[in-house]
Amino acid sequence: MSPVLPLPVTTASRESCEATDVLRLVGEKWTVLVLVILRDGGPSGFNRLDRTVEGLSRRILTRTLRGLEQDGLVSRQITASHVEYAITDLGRSLLPLILAVGEWAVAHAPSIAAARAAYRGDPPA
Repeated sequence: MSPVLPLPVTTASRESCEATDVLRLVGEKWTVLVLVILRDGGPSGFNRLDRTVEGLSRRILTRTLRGLEQDGLVSRQITASHVEYAITDLGRSLLPLILAVGEWAVAHAPSIAAARAAYRGDPPA
């Protein structure tokens, strides 16, 4: 199997990698949550999104939505009375992959917790 990145990994090769760019985006704290909310709740105005997620500041919500819109994962529709955000087909196509990682994390949480405990030298439970 050939490596995803040429070795040695340089800063230039890492930064030019499309996967690095997408992983950086989905690794942001609020990105996946906003995508799931828009998928499950349908198109939404900014204020509704703001009220939906406790602990998400308006500034960070704005930044998150702008990033998602910039990458084509969310669309923004401006009307005379408000702005409405919706997940795009591109955003929908990404969600199953992200949710699969979440499902893996839940399924393997006990193994991860045990490995962490063993690493710290905790006695077996």
